[in-house]
Amino acid sequence: MSNALRFSGVMPANLLPFTADLEIDEPAYRRHLRWLADTRGVTGLVVNGHAAEVSSLTREERTRALAIALDEVGGRCPLVAGVYSDSTREAVDLARDAKAGGAAGVLVFPPTVFMWGAQVKPDMALRHFSEIAASVDLPIVVFQYPLASGIGYTPDTLARIVQIPQVAAVKEWSNDIVGFERSLRAVRETGRPVAILSAFTMSLMASFLLGADGAISGMGSVTADLQVELFEACAKGDVEGARAINDRVEPLVRAFYAPPFVDMHNRMKEALVLLGRIPAAHVRPPLTPVPAAERETIRRALAFAGLSR
Repeated sequence: MSNALRFSGVMPANLLPFTADLEIDEPAYRRHLRWLADTRGVTGLVVNGHAAEVSSLTREERTRALAIALDEVGGRCPLVAGVYSDSTREAVDLARDAKAGGAAGVLVFPPTVFMWGAQVKPDMALRHFSEIAASVDLPIVVFQYPLASGIGYTPDTLARIVQIPQVAAVKEWSNDIVGFERSLRAVRETGRPVAILSAFTMSLMASFLLGADGAISGMGSVTADLQVELFEACAKGDVEGARAINDRVEPLVRAFYAPPFVDMHNRMKEALVLLGRIPAAHVRPPLTPVPAAERETIRRALAFAGLSR
């Protein structure tokens, strides 16, 4: 695997194992990272994302999580660091930390303050990204949320954001295939070479067939190998082959993204435990462990997908 950053193909967002006292479990984290980096077709990893419970991590822990990842797999796999903050000033600081730490790019989350009406004030988003871009010379991935969340960008605003020269990709998580296509078309129509990376894991095959350049996905921490196969089948136009892979993972998609949606990454940790890739599925409050019945559903879905220890 090349360690040159290219925004295409499958880029899993790693989960972050914790010990029983809810500290970073470094040995388990390193094993998890190695499995991801060793998976054929994985083109990069995203650290400090939703899948890593980034909202619970201190600034120092984010720096450490990136440092561990770079030490373990940085020579084989480019790493993109999440920049999660409600403050533009802090986002700049976090992006600077990522650059100083050796990240190849940054994934910029929308500030949650945007939910209070920023969709009718696109200059807020433009200022946020422009200040990060002016302060840190790294490729930027824009994290596009569902419009209904209040912090997603309209197609017009997204088209303006991707005009910023440092913006190299959009992690498209409209969670709606119509919204996904509108974002894709808005970006393509700018003429800028900005990649569309699907985070619409509940309908990954459809987003690949629409023309996504790849995926950034927390579920990729469990099924990176199958996501690579799915992406390659879609890229070749092998719809029947893609459908067969999609059918294998559908029960897992249903299990991971069942209500309540907030438990999706908790469930993925349980899957890694069942697969023997991490020792425990501890999550930080306010998240809570999943019940035993859900673990059994996940176990059956893993078996159906052909995944085992």
